[in-house]
Amino acid sequence: MTKILVLEDEDSIRGFISVNLRRHDFTVIEAATGEEAISIMREQPDIQLALLDIMLPGISGLEVCQELRQLRPQMGIIMLTAKGQEQDKVTGLEIGADDYVVKPFSPAELVARVNALRRRLPEQSGAAVMPEISSGPFLLRMGEMRLYKNDEPILMTPTELAIMHLLMSHEGQAVSRGQLLDTIWGENYIGDPKVVDVNIRRIRLKIEDDPSTPRYIETIWGHGYRWDGMQLG
Repeated sequence: MTKILVLEDEDSIRGFISVNLRRHDFTVIEAATGEEAISIMREQPDIQLALLDIMLPGISGLEVCQELRQLRPQMGIIMLTAKGQEQDKVTGLEIGADDYVVKPFSPAELVARVNALRRRLPEQSGAAVMPEISSGPFLLRMGEMRLYKNDEPILMTPTELAIMHLLMSHEGQAVSRGQLLDTIWGENYIGDPKVVDVNIRRIRLKIEDDPSTPRYIETIWGHGYRWDGMQLG
């Protein structure tokens, strides 16, 4: 079973989430504070996913997200946000969250988003049998869940690696935002499509020599993105 940490300070909401995840064969570990969540993550390295509420007593879910990204770069993280917290959604994605779910949400929506992220984890994605992709100074080894640039490893999240795999496997071709959403986040994704752009921006910060003038991931305005590992232009 996939083990997931649920961080939510309200008992009723945490219980609601946990019951529905357990019904879908998740092993759920609960935390009521950010401090407790970080402590649990240090003690249980086999936790693969985290569902983090942003508004918490003590340290916020955003701070927890940052800490977990340091502890476990390749785990899956989903933020729980309230309506109207637009900036919190963007901030969460920028600091390393894979996705977000807006309260109030239905059990079906929550489970669908968690399952979509679970499929991107190394154990579920079939990455171990994917061929390596070499492009310019980059080498993508999905079996290791690792990207290299000039033989130096770059730490990336499961979502970032999945985006890189899609773009690199279509080198020189324009990949639409819709194709990225359907492939990475799942068909019928009901979140904000800007999740694609935020993740691309995060990837550029990691791989580009100058993220303000990207050369490897080209923006195709009004459509999507194109990969050019040869750094032409």
